[in-house]
Amino acid sequence: MVMHAMTIRNLFATPFYEGQLDDPALVAELEHSCRSLAHDDRAGRHWAKANNYAGYTSYASLDDLPMRDPVFADLRRKLDAHVKRFAAEAFMELGGKKLKLDSLWVNVLKPGGGHSGHIHPHSIVSGTVYIAVPTGSGALKLEDPRLPLMMAAPPRRADAPEPARSFVYAQPAPGTVFLWESWLRHEVPAGTAKSERISVSFNYS
Repeated sequence: MVMHAMTIRNLFATPFYEGQLDDPALVAELEHSCRSLAHDDRAGRHWAKANNYAGYTSYASLDDLPMRDPVFADLRRKLDAHVKRFAAEAFMELGGKKLKLDSLWVNVLKPGGGHSGHIHPHSIVSGTVYIAVPTGSGALKLEDPRLPLMMAAPPRRADAPEPARSFVYAQPAPGTVFLWESWLRHEVPAGTAKSERISVSFNYS
């Protein structure tokens, strides 16, 4: 039996961006501001407790961090540049407009804390910049967006390359910037760190 030439084309890529702040002083200032918020923002602490969030988040309590604290304004300017580059690399046709920061919030996860799978509705690009990442912190877990359509598809082999896996784990370090399109489902599995994991998450629309 003659085997004819064949090709396999990998289609419908899911872009995921990894960058770096490259500014240790800014990361240190952000850590101080995040810890201060976790101490002073009573409404945020109460919301986290009421919603079983293992730590502190400003997600539902403060929506003006770049105006409230200059260090978050500095962060926004750096994120604008990262998001602009990501949008170009993802071939987004924005009609001459640019993506703008829509929301930004602080997360201080206690040891053993995690964040269940979710997406970010009503935005275009979402991301997280990592401030404190102690040893054992949970990686960002990314889910293949085709999973709900696979039905009887068999699981991928353990030696499958990254583009073929059902889940990919992205391990950050202090100063790491991760960006993805907001429809991409992701989660933070519980880690084994002995101290708090601090990050700042955001949406662009």
